[in-house]
This record gives sequence, structure tokens and C-alpha cells, in this order.
Amino acid sequence: MVQKTTKLGGTASDVVVSRVAHGLMLMTWKPTPVPDEQCFEAIKAGVDALPAGTKMLLNSAEFYGPTRGTTNLELLARFYEKYPDYADKTFVVVKGGFNAATFGPDSSPEFLRSSADNCQRALGPRKKVDVYEPARVDKRFSIEDTMKVLVELKNEGKFDHIGLSECSAETLRRANAIHPVTTVEIEVSAFSYEEETAKVIAAATELGSTILAYSPLGRGLLTGTVASVSEFPEGDMRHRFSRYKDENMKHNLMIVDELKTFAATKGITVGQLCIAWVAAQSPVVVPIPGSSKASRTLENLEAGDVELSAADVQKVTDIIAKHGVKGDRGDGRSADELHQWG
Repeated sequence: MVQKTTKLGGTASDVVVSRVAHGLMLMTWKPTPVPDEQCFEAIKAGVDALPAGTKMLLNSAEFYGPTRGTTNLELLARFYEKYPDYADKTFVVVKGGFNAATFGPDSSPEFLRSSADNCQRALGPRKKVDVYEPARVDKRFSIEDTMKVLVELKNEGKFDHIGLSECSAETLRRANAIHPVTTVEIEVSAFSYEEETAKVIAAATELGSTILAYSPLGRGLLTGTVASVSEFPEGDMRHRFSRYKDENMKHNLMIVDELKTFAATKGITVGQLCIAWVAAQSPVVVPIPGSSKASRTLENLEAGDVELSAADVQKVTDIIAKHGVKGDRGDGRSADELHQWG
């Protein structure tokens, strides 16, 4: 059984979750969605491994589907329909506020209201949205005005807590001055750790917000199970990222091999090492690796119990710095994919 737990931030400070959460994106946002029963078993395995009273944080979005629709939330709705007892054992964070028509964030009051309603409608009657996060910062509106809209929707009972995604440290501080920010979702991995990443984590640590660290395994590359870009199926989004182009990938896999060697000395997998490294950045950081297999869910969760010394953390950092990661985490095509700090 998984042992380590943590309390969430902001207005959810009474909620206890596992040290490592569960990202659901690739259950549905891929050329061929994963069968329901396999997804359900992956979710259940994680929940069942937790201590009593601990919730599994599940990370979803309004647009995690082949056509940027509510496919992922509908999957969760079917899960709760079949396993209603798991509604109280899980804590669902949902990103919304992304306008498919303009292919960008939309934090206009009317769009956020429509988005929040759409998320709950898709999630169904058995589970309420716990945290609602605008998927990106809409720079057409001040973060203060956006927060005021979110507070209004929260007070109306549309969701219970407010989160942000891809925001800068300055934006987080300004937002938190209006209302406590429960979660801040940003990319954090041994392959993606920018100067602003550290600043956001520092601000969240100071303010008591929880960092939800997505892609802690570098979109699968840091699991040590990928040898070539040819292994990605046609239509896989990783084909668009420069980090996974042939020459860059060959270079980056040398880093993975060295990390794998170090992980072996700790008796853990390289994936567990990388998840533990992300969690070690601050007590408020909760990695959210994705998984659609029960065995992978359990392996990821066990990384939350891995104890890394300061020297271990520095060792991973030094390995990355020695080689340098080639390619970036965006494809240059849109603000959505570039993950620009807002």
C-alpha cells in the first residue's frame, strides 16, 4: 500500500491526497482511445492502493478528446456510474476555458460560465467538479477580473475550488490576493525545468497552493521504455514536438540511459526516480503522471514513497545539466502547445 500523502492547498487544505496523482489525458486524447474497462482498472488500482481517508487526485480536462471534446469527462462519468462508491474516494481537477473555435484560452465571463457548466454536465450527476482551472491565462483579461468571475461561479456551486494552469509566479501572486488558489498546473520534469518553473514553485510554496506537475515523465521518454520515435503511433501528438525528433531523441535517450543506471543503484525504475525528483522540488509539488494501465498506475504511485536525499536530487540535476536536453517542449504552432507562461 502507498504510504505517503499530502494535503492540498488553498480552500482544499482539509483534503488529503496521495503524494503522486493520476493524469487521465492519454486515456482519450489519442488516435485510438483506450477501452473503458482498462481505464477503469487503472483508476481503481490507484484508489485501492491508498490509505483509508486518502483521495486519489484525478486530472482531466474539458478538451481531452480527439476533437477537443468532453470525451475524457464522459469516460469518468461512465466510471462513476459503474463504481459510484469511488466518487468520494477521488478528487477531480478539470481544466476548461479553452475555446476550440479560436484555438486559444477564453476567460470571458460568459465563456467560463458555459465551460464550467459543460464540464459538470459531461462529468455527470454522481461526481461534482472539485477544482476548475482555466487551461491557460487569457491575456485579454486581467487575472484579477478572471478570478472574480471564478469566485462568482464557485459561490454559485459550479465547483468547489479554484485552480490555475500555466501561470507565471507574478500571476499566481496576484490571483491569490483575490482568492486562495488551490492548484497550479504546470509542466515539471527533469527534461522541463525552466527558470520560471522554479519561481512558480517558490511562490506556491510561500502561498500554500499545490503545484500539479504534469508530464513528470517527459511524455513517456523518461520511463526508459521508448527507444525510437518510430514507436509512436500515427497521429500521436509527440510527433509534433522537437524534443522527439530523431537526432534530438537519440541525444536525450543518452540522458535517460544514465538516469536508468543511477535508478538501478536505488533499486527503483528510472520513471520512479524522475517522479520522485519532481516531488522533491517542494512539499507542495504533486506529480501527475499519466497512466492507462493498472500496473503503471501502481508503479507511478510507489514513486511517492521513494526517499531521495539532497545528494540524490543533485545527482539527477547534474546528469541533466551535463548533457543538456535537446529540443523544446513546444512545436511552435500555437500558444496552446507552446505552454507560454501567462
